Amino acid sequence: MPIKIPNDLPATQMLLNENIFVMTETRAITQDIRPLEIVLLNLMPTKIATETQISRLLGNSPLQVNLTLLQTSTHKSKNTSKEHMLAFYTHFDKICDRKFDGMIITGAPVEKLPFEEVEYWEELCKIMEWSKTNVHSTFHICWGAQAALYYHYGIKKYPLEEKLFGVFPHKADHKNAILLRGFDEVFLVPHSRYTTIQREDIEKTPELKILASSKEAGVYAVSTNGGRQIFITGHSEYDGDTLKQEYMRDKEAGLPVKVPVNYFPDDDDTKEPIVTWRGHANLLYSNWLNYFVYQTTPFDVMSIC
Repeated sequence: MPIKIPNDLPATQMLLNENIFVMTETRAITQDIRPLEIVLLNLMPTKIATETQISRLLGNSPLQVNLTLLQTSTHKSKNTSKEHMLAFYTHFDKICDRKFDGMIITGAPVEKLPFEEVEYWEELCKIMEWSKTNVHSTFHICWGAQAALYYHYGIKKYPLEEKLFGVFPHKADHKNAILLRGFDEVFLVPHSRYTTIQREDIEKTPELKILASSKEAGVYAVSTNGGRQIFITGHSEYDGDTLKQEYMRDKEAGLPVKVPVNYFPDDDDTKEPIVTWRGHANLLYSNWLNYFVYQTTPFDVMSIC
């Protein structure tokens, strides 16, 4: 089944070109089926790239998904046109009375700031609190995962000596984790961040379980019992050239950035990067949609609590 997104969203044509099954609003209204209601709080500066990446993964499953794009009111995007934001995004006060089967909260390039100094922190806290009663399962990515672990459980983030940047091998800590069903024993995930969370802080929190981690990148996947909250510290949704774009941007700006680990062949940034995480990314999102959203969400979305 397809993902339902607005007719004119840039992602629509991109995904159609990739043979991802997309259903526009016009066609969707003719079908008598309740799609999964998913809201995406997009905190990334590259809004169009991120909404396309997430749509691609949500659309590669047998489930029909109705995607709502959400932005903060307390921060205006500087990298995406005002026209795009007005056309395709909504604000929290417009959806706060609704219920959703699932929610995705993305990362954001603010990790060097204390949480309380982030411009939209109070609004984000309000949304995260709301998600506890209005969303069946919430999926947090990178800084979004760190922010949620801090807000819900008081788990702090810590600065790294240098940026964690590249594609790193991971293994399951919890061998029978449903979220990891079908994964290889070693799987690769992109990371791009300056901060981390400590394993011992999570292990002291009885509500949380570490599902997967990496020797180089640390804790990767964390879940509450029952999967109402999922925390992912990496960027499995990244396109093949996303790390390259970040690297070239920082390099051209004269920043002390190293070549992303395990990314360019022979660490030669003149060669095209090799994508080694796409299979894992598709499994991760399809498992979340199937086992933690579709299989357990109430048939009547309004009965979510």
